[in-house]
Amino acid sequence: MSVSIDPLVAPLPAEVPLKESPLVRVIAQLRFPEILSIGQQDFVAPFQEAIRPIYPILRQDQAPSEVIGMGVVTLTKPPQNIWRFGDADGRWRVSLAPDFLALETTHYVNRTDFVERLKTVVQVLDKYVKPAQADRLGLRYINRLTGKAVDDIATLVRPEVCGIAGTAAAKHAAHIMSQSMFEVEGACVLARWGSFPPNAVIDPTAFEAVEDKSWILDLDMFSSAPAPFGVDWIAEQTRRYAERIYTIFRWAITEQFLSRYGGKS
Repeated sequence: MSVSIDPLVAPLPAEVPLKESPLVRVIAQLRFPEILSIGQQDFVAPFQEAIRPIYPILRQDQAPSEVIGMGVVTLTKPPQNIWRFGDADGRWRVSLAPDFLALETTHYVNRTDFVERLKTVVQVLDKYVKPAQADRLGLRYINRLTGKAVDDIATLVRPEVCGIAGTAAAKHAAHIMSQSMFEVEGACVLARWGSFPPNAVIDPTAFEAVEDKSWILDLDMFSSAPAPFGVDWIAEQTRRYAERIYTIFRWAITEQFLSRYGGKS
């Protein structure tokens, strides 16, 4: 895309599937006013039965009372129980807590598949939990390049994104991190990218560290404006977020990126 194109309002480009995609995780999260009954097994059981054919593995987890990332400790409210429903392959997971529902995957196929999966789970939430409203809706795509690709980053992403990572000074950096927040289409886009040494990670709650240097492109679109709870509305907003994030992603990368990861533009 040309430097004159604004990816925050530009038309959606044609999707180019990547056979060796560096996309490591996609997360959608829907927050709603707290429902204390979700902490009770009897209350959650019908929800589990409805999604169990697809997500048969149940684990009970607990949200941490603090999150540590990039040397910063963020305090949260007291720990709460979270029900984690996974598929048999460990590639998809639904999380249900007293104040949120999340769907995440490490095996993303395309936005249509993801939105349909989310819609199915939200329909079950609407039937058995009945949240009064949606407090926040967010969608996040995390891409990670490793090894030789980090050395070649100046050819894989546009100069505005590459920044200092594409200069000789980069070899002296412990890590390089850029962050920008944009307001668009009644929502916000948080874009983060940068280079990290082995065993370092931008957000340990979202994905694991690797034993190699890495370069991360983390795109998160969300709205914190309360809205009436509606299954179709949530699905449509998620689809819109996915399209906008993809437009930004395509703006950020080069033709060499597409070729390197098995795509054809």
